[in-house]
Formats: sequence, structure tokens, C-alpha cells
Amino acid sequence: MSHPCPSGADVSEAEDFLATHPEIEAVDIVLHDSNGIGRGKIIRRHELLSLYRSGRHMPISILGLDICGEDVHETGLIWDQGDGDLRAWPVPGTLKPLHNTTPPRAEVFLSLYELDGRPMTSDPRHALARQVQNFAAKGLKPAGAFELEFFLLDRDRTPDGRVRPARDVLDGRHSAKTEVYSLDQLHGMLPLFSDIYAGAAKAGIKAETLISEYAPGQYELTLHYRDDVMQAADDIVRLKRIVRAQARAHGVTACFMAKPVEDYAGSGMHFHVSMPDRDGRNLFAEPQGASWTQPLLHALGGLRATMGDAMIVFAPHLNSWRRFANQSYAPVSTAWGVNNRSVALRIPEGARAARRIEHRPAGVDANPYLVGATVLAGILHGLDNQIDPGPETTGNGYDNDQDGPALPRDWHAAIEMGKASDFLKSALGDDMHRTFIAVREAEYARVARMISNVDYDLYLHTI
Repeated sequence: MSHPCPSGADVSEAEDFLATHPEIEAVDIVLHDSNGIGRGKIIRRHELLSLYRSGRHMPISILGLDICGEDVHETGLIWDQGDGDLRAWPVPGTLKPLHNTTPPRAEVFLSLYELDGRPMTSDPRHALARQVQNFAAKGLKPAGAFELEFFLLDRDRTPDGRVRPARDVLDGRHSAKTEVYSLDQLHGMLPLFSDIYAGAAKAGIKAETLISEYAPGQYELTLHYRDDVMQAADDIVRLKRIVRAQARAHGVTACFMAKPVEDYAGSGMHFHVSMPDRDGRNLFAEPQGASWTQPLLHALGGLRATMGDAMIVFAPHLNSWRRFANQSYAPVSTAWGVNNRSVALRIPEGARAARRIEHRPAGVDANPYLVGATVLAGILHGLDNQIDPGPETTGNGYDNDQDGPALPRDWHAAIEMGKASDFLKSALGDDMHRTFIAVREAEYARVARMISNVDYDLYLHTI
């Protein structure tokens, strides 16, 4: 039986794709959970048209899994609903060939819907879509892009269990130096990065500047600005998958932990966002010779006021909180400033017409759909309530924002603050908020009961 597709996908997209790509033998169908992890199935070529015509039944429990892929019963998505099937539908425009696969495969993103076609509101994509719709109702269409920072590591750890930078895939050379902005360091990884760029091109992603970042084995890829923040979120989750697959093919490990190496900077996922109206006019762009626009200032004010409530979205895991350290290029306050990388909310230098906010708190381990939803909700909160952001921070943002809004100081405090937050419930929606917080609490409980090597090092022979 054929069903109308609530996602808006049309079977002609799949028909055209199969005609253009006769080599494709299978398709990864990918649904993203609250952690941003892609889960799904691999279907054969002949099953693709059926996916577009009728959707695909998926267990609702997929959206209630923890970081290890185990059920979190407190989400209410497991036995409370009998772990029933809902229907997943393809997301229009996301059917793309995969690079360097044998046999040749493609992938398509899915979104989950109730059987009657209503959005299943524990799906992170729907949380971001709802915020985009809130802006559309005001005649605005947020635009943006995410930055991708990550580490390339050896597959094998050191004898004491630590990770180490990967050897160059070009000639096996090894360096444990920081090598920030080193071109030689990039050259040693060019065969891998060539495959990453090829994979991005096949997926329709404009991956741009590549740099060697501020830690041994750390890199950054910037992405082309999108006029649709949903497309920007799709870009980065897809690019992470491309980086991981191509790194694996070259014998190294791509790491998207926020802080894999204790003595060096961690990996962020900075979100650049601007605010065009329906005529394409950027509300953040100041006129010639004028000071900042009121919409820009109010957006900054809303982001500052809501950042504490939202930190559990930006830093969802225990390891996320290891990234926040003084003078480590990760913000430790809500400060805002111009061309200043020590603040949480940075206004980059550049053309006025392209004026944007660079939101810097999120780690690369955060879910970009939920980061996008929460940032947009914070901006809207500031616009609706005309919130003053306070004075610009100049100089060292780690020291000069002592009187700003309070942030939670650790993972548990962030969970509790987010759990009680009416703002975060509104930003994510009640169901997504319940699911997300329940998964966070389950992960916290898992970590809290583990006995780590630190415990043995500190206490085994001394207490």
C-alpha cells in the first residue's frame, strides 16, 4: 500500500538517482538519534523505490538509545510504547553516492514520523525544523555553517592506554608536535584528505579550507555557508561520516571526542549564523558607518541569557567538559566580542553584508541538529524580549566576564540545569527534551559507577 510522504520526498528523486548511478548496489538508510549517531540499515538497490513510496518501519526505540546503543527506558520510548514501529521517510535531497565503497553504495537520511504522518518529536531533525518554522513565521530564514575540528590518531594506543597522533599516510612519518598551521603536516595527510574532499564533492558538500589545528594530530575543515541551517547541520553530520570512513580506509582513526588529549586543546564545532529576511537582507548587517544593529545585539543578549540552560546540549558528555579550560580556545563564560577567540560569542571581521555570530561553546561531539535548534531558540528569545547583551568584551575573555550570566561548572550540574529549564524544553520540544535528558542521565549513571585507572592510581596503594 502506498502512503503520502510527510517528509516531502518524491519517488522521482530515487528513480533519477538509480538511472544516473547504475553502479550503486546498496544504500545506507540513516536515522540520527539524540547523540547525533547515525543508526539504520543497509538496503539493496531494488528496495530504494519502496522506501520512497511507502517509507520504512523502524522501531521507536532507536531514538531512545544511549551512547553505547543500549535502551534508556526512562525516555518512555521503549516498553511504555511496546517498542512499536513508526515509519521513517527519506529526507528530500539527501540521497547521495558514497565515495570509495566496495561494492558501490549510497546513503540517504531518514526522519521518523508517527503512523498517521505527524512528526515523531523525539527526532532531532524535527526539533531544528520547528525552530526554522518559528523564524519563517517572522519572515526570517536563518543561514549558517558549522566548522569541523577533529583528531587523526593511530589505531593502536600507547602501552599505558593513551592515544597518539597518526603517522602520515604519505610516508609513515610521525610527529608529536603541535604543528599549528603547518603545511608540511597537511602534506603528509594529503592522500587521506583528497579522499575526504572527493567524498564531500560526491555528497554535494562544499568542504573548503583545511588547516592543521592547535594540537598534535588535530585538523579543521571549514564548510561553505548555507542559506538553510538544516542543510548546514546535514552537511556536518555527513562530513563526519565521510572523514571517519576515509580515515579508516587509510589505516588511521578519526576522533570526534571533544577532548581526547589532556595536555592540548579540544575540538569544537563552532556554529556561524546570520539572519536574512525573506528579501535576503541580513538583519545582523549594520549600515555603512553605523554601529551594531539592534537585532544583532538582541540576538547576542538572548544567547548569553540562555547559554547556561543550554550547556548540556553544547557539552553533552563527561569528556565534553574536559574541553573547557582557561586559555584553551574553548569559552568558559558567556562573553561576546569582535574578532576575539577567547569569547563564547564572536563577531568575525568581514563584510557588513555577511555579518554573523560565531557561536563557540559546542564541542564536535554535540548533536548539530540540537545545537542548531537551541541556538536559534536563544536568538529568538533575545529578539522577542529585546535583551541587552551588555558590554563587549575586549582583550582576554577568560578573565574579563566575571559578572556575566552563570554557567554550570560540570557535567552533572549541566544535566540538572537543563532538566529544569523551561527554555530548553521550549527549544527542543517536550518529547525531545525528555528523551535527551533521560539519555544524558543514563550516561552519567554509567560513568559514575565505573572504576577508572585514575581511581587505582590515586587510591589503590595509598588509602
